[in-house]
Amino acid sequence: MLKFTLLRIAQALPVLLVVITTTFFLVRMAPGGPFDAERALPADVLAKLEQRYQLDQPVLVQYANYMGNLLRGDFGPSYRYANRSVTEMIASGLPITFELAAWAILVALVFGVLAGFIAALRPNSWQDHSSMAIAMAGICLPSFLMGPLLVLVFGIWLEWLPVSGWGYQAGDKVLPVITLASGYAAYIARLSRAGLLEELGKDYIRTARAKGLSMSRVLLVHALRGGLAPVVAFAGPALAGLLAGSFVVETIFQIPGLGRFYVQAAFNRDYTMILGSTILLSALIIAFNALSDIVTAWMNPRMKLKT
Repeated sequence: MLKFTLLRIAQALPVLLVVITTTFFLVRMAPGGPFDAERALPADVLAKLEQRYQLDQPVLVQYANYMGNLLRGDFGPSYRYANRSVTEMIASGLPITFELAAWAILVALVFGVLAGFIAALRPNSWQDHSSMAIAMAGICLPSFLMGPLLVLVFGIWLEWLPVSGWGYQAGDKVLPVITLASGYAAYIARLSRAGLLEELGKDYIRTARAKGLSMSRVLLVHALRGGLAPVVAFAGPALAGLLAGSFVVETIFQIPGLGRFYVQAAFNRDYTMILGSTILLSALIIAFNALSDIVTAWMNPRMKLKT
């Protein structure tokens, strides 16, 4: 297991280097710059700004300087927010994004596993078909469509819940969490159903049933651990996807998280903020994927750890 873990870490480093390098050069290839505005700056002011942020140097020199600062843990200053560093902005927005993603993955796991459990308990029944139909609807409705629909119904028509903010009013976390969790809950429901049904077809499950154990006990005690292995394997990438998917949700519900800063940085061509957010999110995605692989291997000892 230790060798497997070290191998995952070794594989992550070159991937992260490729992401950093590709993002660095792509943002500089995009038209415009961080100091472009509707009203053009005077040439001397623009030259001083570029000199201050070392944008007047060759691109390869800028890349070398950035990598050197990055190795010291410095993401650099924001080009659009005076006297604020990228690290400060990430530190202010990341906890909110993490909280949103944590609530969303919790809701997705609870409702997804419950729906899959109900469907597997009585396959080809109305419970099975209705659960999977709802799951299919969740898959077909992306967050940028689900969010406005929930706002329209529960925020405007029924006036039950707030439609913006995070932690300012009672209930303002409900709609963003449901919006972000719905699609992943649907995938988890289908994965858990398929995993449990596959596990129920194995010999040791038939032996347990032959001994007179009820279906619910067989599912809970014997089949659940092996049947949920696909869900665990999916949970790591899902959590990483929730962090990235929070960009859309934070924009819809005006949540001051990292995703909203990232979207604003893209519009403002804030190079360092784009790079810092991309590096952090890429590192988290790689870490969560590696963690899900390790947990899956632990849950299924028969799985061969290919090195």
